[in-house]
Amino acid sequence: MWLPLPPAPRLVLLAAAFMLAGAPAPAPAQAKPRARDLGIPLPGTPGPEDAITDVPGVEVGQSTLISGDGRLIRGKGPVRTGVTAVFPRGKHSSDPVFAGHFALNGNGEMTGIHWLAESGFLWGPVVITNTMSVGVVRDAAIAWMLRQGWDGFLISLPVVAETWDGTLNDIEGMHVKPADVYRALDGASGGRVAEGNVGGGTGMICHRFKGGIGTASRKLSAEAGGYTVGVLVQCNYGQRSRLSVLGAPVGREISDLLPCNTLAGGAERLPPCARSGAMAPGAASDDNGSGSIIIVIATDAPLMPHQLDRLARRAALGVGRMGGLGEDSSGDLFVSFSTANPGASADTGTVRLTMLPNDRINPLFEATVGATEEAILNALLAADTMTGADGNRVYALPVDRLLAVLRKYGRM
Repeated sequence: MWLPLPPAPRLVLLAAAFMLAGAPAPAPAQAKPRARDLGIPLPGTPGPEDAITDVPGVEVGQSTLISGDGRLIRGKGPVRTGVTAVFPRGKHSSDPVFAGHFALNGNGEMTGIHWLAESGFLWGPVVITNTMSVGVVRDAAIAWMLRQGWDGFLISLPVVAETWDGTLNDIEGMHVKPADVYRALDGASGGRVAEGNVGGGTGMICHRFKGGIGTASRKLSAEAGGYTVGVLVQCNYGQRSRLSVLGAPVGREISDLLPCNTLAGGAERLPPCARSGAMAPGAASDDNGSGSIIIVIATDAPLMPHQLDRLARRAALGVGRMGGLGEDSSGDLFVSFSTANPGASADTGTVRLTMLPNDRINPLFEATVGATEEAILNALLAADTMTGADGNRVYALPVDRLLAVLRKYGRM
């Protein structure tokens, strides 16, 4: 594990923009261009924000915790973590949504999934954090919903998911507190979603570049129903050598800039960073792809729970396009929901529902695959180089070199 200098004041940074004095923090959210801003020719038509919030009613809130520097002292820092929350119908609605889920590989945690699978409903938000903070986030989410006056029995099994940020964060210090969860939930809104080193994705690593939160959306044609599919990812998975963008072998072409350690004389498990410049050595070996990815898929198409299970499975194809395999030690857990059919959980009488026929679902599958692929790429592009616990450093994906690789292989 990892360690700090004198800890800087603990900072809690919300949703869209933040600033950090004296610590190796990321730049303000969205300071960097997204995939489509760079002209990367991704298939499909995005919604107005190219985000999960393009699905009407969906809101996202985030709380970002960054403080401290240097050697790790358990319980003090350095801290590089946070919370991300996705509300299907916004933070003011307790009306549940039909939902489904899929585990590409199960070395991870997503609470509440047994009841989601049994009932077909998602009650409340999906909340994402680091592995050792699942318990406090789960309890805080319940407390927050009770404070809103929501039915205590119905919201007692919330969906909370995690990925491991222990390379950059004092994860054993369990720095996420209930107040941090409340900030993410209270601050949820529609519109643009901050990406990269924010929320639950603050300390995450993706294909051995800096990862984190990413999002994208697809708007179907009128002939396909005009529905919207939105995806949000917390990406923390993958070998460098397998990273692929539009089929171009980006990870093999950019084989340096691997995670490394900036502290002299330490016994850290990462190789030392180059001492005479910003570049990390290229000789360090790739890892085995350990890590995790959480994917949240939203749509306004009228899908039933069994159809949403099918939609969730298709997100795995987007992960695969980027080079993920669902390796043995990876937690690749996906949840999907539909905002159609409000009031479907009524407990009296009968409910009249609408459902998209199965033979019209293929455009939604395609949209899910494409939006997942783009959300992962947007997470990589938005993230900034970060130095955290024990001086461990993880580099951002270099945009100029990415574009050069895409041109080399005829993708642009």
